[in-house]
Amino acid sequence: MTGTNDAASGGAARDLRNADGSPSAGTAPGAAGRTGLLEPVHFIGLGGAGMSAVARVLLGQGVRVSGSDAADSRTLRALAGLGAEVHVGHHAAAVPDRGTVVVSSAIRPTNPELVEATRRGLPVLHRSQALAAAMTGRRTIAVAGTHGKTTTTAMITVLLRQAGLAPSFAIGGDVAALGVNAAWDTGEVFVAEADESDGSFLNYSPQIAVVTNAEADHLDHYGSADAVQDAFRHFAALLPDDGLLVACADDEGSSTLAGAVPHTRRVRTYGYAPTADIRISATRALGSTTNSVLSFAVDGLDAQQDLQLSVPGRHNILNAAAAFTVALELGVDPSVAALGLSLFSGAARRFEARGEGDGVRVFDDYAHHPTEVHAALTAARTVAGDHRVHVLFQPHLFSRTREFAAGFAEALSLADTATVLPVYAAREDPVDDVGGWTITDRMPAPGSAYVADPDEALRTVVGNAAAGDLVLTLGAGDVTQYGLRLVRLLMDRETTPSAGLDGAGGTDQRQAQGGATG
Repeated sequence: MTGTNDAASGGAARDLRNADGSPSAGTAPGAAGRTGLLEPVHFIGLGGAGMSAVARVLLGQGVRVSGSDAADSRTLRALAGLGAEVHVGHHAAAVPDRGTVVVSSAIRPTNPELVEATRRGLPVLHRSQALAAAMTGRRTIAVAGTHGKTTTTAMITVLLRQAGLAPSFAIGGDVAALGVNAAWDTGEVFVAEADESDGSFLNYSPQIAVVTNAEADHLDHYGSADAVQDAFRHFAALLPDDGLLVACADDEGSSTLAGAVPHTRRVRTYGYAPTADIRISATRALGSTTNSVLSFAVDGLDAQQDLQLSVPGRHNILNAAAAFTVALELGVDPSVAALGLSLFSGAARRFEARGEGDGVRVFDDYAHHPTEVHAALTAARTVAGDHRVHVLFQPHLFSRTREFAAGFAEALSLADTATVLPVYAAREDPVDDVGGWTITDRMPAPGSAYVADPDEALRTVVGNAAAGDLVLTLGAGDVTQYGLRLVRLLMDRETTPSAGLDGAGGTDQRQAQGGATG
């Protein structure tokens, strides 16, 4: 499948660097426009959320884009429709003769396209470097944090659109209110999700930096919690003298970061803490809806603003307060900011409704860190009311499972039943002595089970759920595919009461983790 875009722009190329920051092995001839990227720009792994976002922005600027991915997808077809030259499968022949090659941290050095690009001496950039180039000339808002950055980035974008600022944006997930995960627009602001997982958020030059929280995670990359905190300090240090750090006062890591910023830099905090500059209070929850009051100062005068959200959970109220703080900095009227936030209906895989069957509602969430799991299940309990909550959890990465097994066990205990799948390995090689059982062994209470076979796990969840209950699929791997399967099983059960229940009971199976890589 191919699509083409013949647009090219002129200009002088700037010095490009490899993904590790070292000088490129060579320079390639070709046009370089306002971004300084030599064209065409070729993405290895184009279908990924982060990569496709950058490609959309470049296509919106008229930059020639090509790319490949292992399998066909709706994302690839959409990009082809926008003019990208798209290849299914990774082959050396897909690499253009000239231009710039873009990779993410998920691309291994043995990828045939990366090997070919290196052999030819083409400039190779990390995805974050390509996005940084695409944002040149815009006032950049970079949103970072161990959790909540996708939702917060999306909230800021929806709010600013409602306020008429026409922001460009790049988000690590689809947003219903936006229709896409990225776009190039006419306003002077660019809102970008800044991924800390591999340190690539240090490639940006933000004028406003948002840190939703700063917890230990991605220790496979950083090695220690202290190294994670150091990375966030470097991120805050990227701000210019007239820049602004927006930090969560309720999170220890974020508030510590705010306190360490030199007094010459501006900081605005938000949260329930009494010291927060934008303080949340009077929160009331009814199902998926919450109402809160935001207290803040404008031009030295105390002010308040009612905030209503249609997405559940305390964590989303905090995310909205971060977006509100950014809006105040940009001069948006508080009532307009609150209206924009009230229109936010959620980001893909963030407590996303997947359907209902036999009176059981099924939701899906990307949570893959103990704090995220705790937040998602707390929200689920609010939405479920007096009914029970059942969770199907897929651990993501062996290193994270080993490091946070006790935290996962504690968070999952918020559910009435917890069924845990094998680890989704993603970029890691399997580890024999770590698995889903590493978590459930710390959950002796009835209702928790490690189930190695996905089909049996689905039957277990269906067997546990009764009409009025809520089921939540959790994890950053392919567990998201199981939500619709659960809905179908529940619907089958509704028409044939015995359907989907054979084998229920959650037998603990410590089988080899075949399929753990998804």
